[in-house]
Amino acid sequence: MYVDYRELGKRIAARRKELKLTQTEVSEKAGLSGKYLSGIERAVSVPSIDVLMKICAVLKTTPDKLLLGTENIEQVGNVGRVAAMKVNGMTRSQQMLALSLLDWIAEQKI
Repeated sequence: MYVDYRELGKRIAARRKELKLTQTEVSEKAGLSGKYLSGIERAVSVPSIDVLMKICAVLKTTPDKLLLGTENIEQVGNVGRVAAMKVNGMTRSQQMLALSLLDWIAEQKI
């Protein structure tokens, strides 16, 4: 799966502005440095899954919204919410394995 980090950064910035939050406020709430968040928004830095989940929590959105541009959490439905909660509770290694599995499933012709 290809991730367009430029679009990801734009979506993070847009959601942050929609909530009328500054980069400083988001970075503090997510436990990140302001410089790192700025880098993510400008596609200079690539966030880990853990960081992405922290940003999602602060911005009250889902990874789908930021990565794929779905409209809102209601569109993702129960499956998306359950998946986000499960992924959030995993170790980084487990998250990477889960993403690999999802990539493999998406490639299957079923």
